[in-house]
Amino acid sequence: MPTGLADAATWSTIALTLELAGLTTLILLVLGTPLAWWLARTRSWWKGPVGALVALPLVLPPSVLGFYLLVTLGPAGPIGHLTEALGLGLLPFTFAGLVVGSVLYSMPFVVQPIQNAFEAVGTRPLEVAATLRASPLDTFWSVLLPLARPGYLTATVMGFAHTVGEFGVVLMIGGNIPGKTRVMSVQIYDHVEALEYTQAHWLSAAMLAFAFVVLLALYLLNPTGQRRIGAS
Repeated sequence: MPTGLADAATWSTIALTLELAGLTTLILLVLGTPLAWWLARTRSWWKGPVGALVALPLVLPPSVLGFYLLVTLGPAGPIGHLTEALGLGLLPFTFAGLVVGSVLYSMPFVVQPIQNAFEAVGTRPLEVAATLRASPLDTFWSVLLPLARPGYLTATVMGFAHTVGEFGVVLMIGGNIPGKTRVMSVQIYDHVEALEYTQAHWLSAAMLAFAFVVLLALYLLNPTGQRRIGAS
């Protein structure tokens, strides 16, 4: 294997990418569950606008989202002012900034499968649990979560894989700082710019194989995930 794939800098980039994808997926599962539940159950007029906002990254160019995040989180932006006032510093060009951008950009890939799963469960199992005097928390863990497990599996796999493959958002909000914000997609771009096609080939092939294996496993373990991916 070429040394370009095995050097310390490349392994650091791979580790950073996996850390970002894992943390982003965890945050989205925690934040996306109540949001998906509300979208699945509400009859409010706000369901349309909120659903559109969640799905916006599916059609919005990543560079556009990254640009507005850079402005909002920067020194002249409202969130930038807030984080500086709280003593947190500025988020752009930091790992925390990458997490914020990744959470927003990968949100539909996690929220929509969970929402679809909640809608598929329906209200009947919840009503039965209520008649048995199960608490809302017990109903969620014992009834809703097991029935919605295929949706959670799809959401976890798609959220993680999509974050691994991000480029435009992470480059805009995180830049290209070795060991801090340089992820695999940016590393490939660097190799191509430097005409290091062998290194770019190995990293690209690794990501291609990763994406194929992840999706193949999802299709084999969760056949219903095929429809859910299309809905995402």
